[in-house]
Amino acid sequence: MKKGINIWSFKRGMTVAECMAMAKDAGFDGIELSLDEQGEVSLNSSEKDILRIKKMAEDTGIEIASLATGLYWAYPVTSSDPKIRQKSKDIVKKQLETAALLGTDGILVVPGMVAGLSPDSEVVQYDVAYERTLEAFMQLKEEAEATKVSICLENVWNKFLLSPLEMRDFIDKINSPYVGVYLDVGNVIYTGYPEHWIRILGKRIKKVHFKDFRRKVGTLEGFVDLLAGDVNFPEVMQAFKEVGYDDYVTAEMIPNYTHYTNQIIYNTSKSMDRILGR
Repeated sequence: MKKGINIWSFKRGMTVAECMAMAKDAGFDGIELSLDEQGEVSLNSSEKDILRIKKMAEDTGIEIASLATGLYWAYPVTSSDPKIRQKSKDIVKKQLETAALLGTDGILVVPGMVAGLSPDSEVVQYDVAYERTLEAFMQLKEEAEATKVSICLENVWNKFLLSPLEMRDFIDKINSPYVGVYLDVGNVIYTGYPEHWIRILGKRIKKVHFKDFRRKVGTLEGFVDLLAGDVNFPEVMQAFKEVGYDDYVTAEMIPNYTHYTNQIIYNTSKSMDRILGR
């Protein structure tokens, strides 16, 4: 397996170049970038802009592990507004194009939601959300196949696709080698066990996020440093071995240290070495 770090793990305000340099210094093999509405990698970035970022990674000696985005929380493909649904699909297309230019093989996509994290978010009838999501990704799989970049649907706190059986069957309905799962082992802990998800999803897992979570907290404040929560990492690693997963495991940390904020990057790297047996 290769060891990655998500760019959201760094102190806010750092440039992509600074994040890459620190990730490399901390011993990571790759960095997961984010497509934003504005910024160095954004919806407005040109091909030239993206190729500059790719060259930056090459010069730093670090791979681009994958391409994430937080935009789907604002533009869910399950929205009752057709314009928002179309915007969501357009973001997927831009993400695929950008990932292809960057030379990475997977994008993180939130597969819509029944309800978001905000109490003001729209609540969508579960079966309606399912049909809207299925319809969207049946269309978008052709874009993924054309770019040879995988759409990786992440299990998040969206009150949707709540079990590994449901996620498995949903992926199988789409029926494309370029649509799979972005498994976040920490996100599972609130309602289940990541080792179960791994064994049930198997080869459908395209990318992996490492986080840790304390069940007894039960809120967003329950996310903690790796090895400080309830993820059974020895069992998780055994499950990955059983299903043959050997791609990136990318840490997605919350940079919540009051002082020396970026120490979380170095601590995470050491914890991942322990988990991976390096």
